[in-house]
Amino acid sequence: MTVRPQLEDTIAKFHKKVEKDAELKKELQGVTKKVNINLCTETYCFTLKDAKVEGFTEGLYDTSDIVIESDCQTVADLYSGKMKVMKAWALRKIRLKGSLEDVMKLRKFF
Repeated sequence: MTVRPQLEDTIAKFHKKVEKDAELKKELQGVTKKVNINLCTETYCFTLKDAKVEGFTEGLYDTSDIVIESDCQTVADLYSGKMKVMKAWALRKIRLKGSLEDVMKLRKFF
């Protein structure tokens, strides 16, 4: 099972959300963060820059500001609505590493 299509759809929804929400767009202007996503069997990375996700690709950056760790099934459950983000976090099915400020910015995706 690959979750790349779900991740790409989540990115597209994020871009639409930013376009509709001037306050969110303003909050994320000037922000540049490298993000690694490690899903055990799949790895991805992207850069959040000026309220846009750029360079979404397979693999990991050598260094990143934020690391998201989980497994493909949990991501699929989150995407389908079968599981909520806070439940996944409480059950340690998803882990976020980075500064508190960076992790709080990442919540804008959910």
